[in-house]
Amino acid sequence: MWKKTAFLLIFALFLFSGCNKKFEQQKNGESLSVLVFITGVIAGSPSYELLSQGAQEFALNNKNIEIKIYEAGMNQAQWESQLTQMVSSGEYDIVIGSNPSLPEICAEVAKRFPNQKFIITDAQYEGHPQIRTFFYNQYEQSLYLGYLAGLITASGMPFANEGKRIGFLAAQEYPLLTRQMVPGFLEGARLADPEIELDMRVIGSWADANKAAELTAAMMNSGVDVFTAIAGGAAQGMIKTAADRGAYIVWYNTSVYDLAPGIILGCGIMEQKKLVMEILSEAVSGKIEYGISQTIGVKEGYLAFDFNNPLYKTGLSSGIRQKFEKFMEELGD
Repeated sequence: MWKKTAFLLIFALFLFSGCNKKFEQQKNGESLSVLVFITGVIAGSPSYELLSQGAQEFALNNKNIEIKIYEAGMNQAQWESQLTQMVSSGEYDIVIGSNPSLPEICAEVAKRFPNQKFIITDAQYEGHPQIRTFFYNQYEQSLYLGYLAGLITASGMPFANEGKRIGFLAAQEYPLLTRQMVPGFLEGARLADPEIELDMRVIGSWADANKAAELTAAMMNSGVDVFTAIAGGAAQGMIKTAADRGAYIVWYNTSVYDLAPGIILGCGIMEQKKLVMEILSEAVSGKIEYGISQTIGVKEGYLAFDFNNPLYKTGLSSGIRQKFEKFMEELGD
């Protein structure tokens, strides 16, 4: 009996010392367990791809960092229950996500788990002691992509018609899209030519490429010759239709010129991967300040444009490139 008691005592001391060591590591910024909560799926979403890549790369270079990537799927109604289930174990020091609607979900989950910390990019939310957000100035990215679209539609390029009509294809409507991105895209285009009109349509799905193709064809029939999209995997339908029938595309957040050479003429860059790695570095050292939101854009180095791809240089005339590059230079000053 005494041997069994001694064994249990030693085992308890072992567990205590291990837990205490983990606590000390976390306290000293040496250990971190991170849940990367993907509100959707990674495939076809540049922002989620960069989010997961940044977290995984940071973990590879920091041995005491544990990363769990969880894809919550497309049903937004289930995101809160899924997040609740994931954090209920108390396993994760922080949850990182990227979605404008995620802060409100995290605030609800935080009511049940007052020690859980949440860090969200591409979102704006202030005043909650458990939540920190980083807000990409998507109006700014929309402005410069819209300006480039305006230069293209008003040009004499082969697929540019006389209608001066550009298109915005969205998977669904949400406040950031309707209040900042769509208006910014149109305003940027009208800086190139005030007569430009915008045709904006909603797919109703982040995955329905066939519906996106149908809408793209209908928009081209109405005179649209330059497109952009915030549509996840569904945007593949837009790309194929534009390539088959002859129209141009400017792209948000990542460089994808190779998907349709001569069709995709400009690609904005969101430095999501860089931001996530910086966030994790600060989290490890205990420097994250919660309850605030930080707006980041061109001047801060988190929104940019891929000028270096050869397809950008061959796809656009020197005149268009000079005007656009001057615009970007002034935007960053």
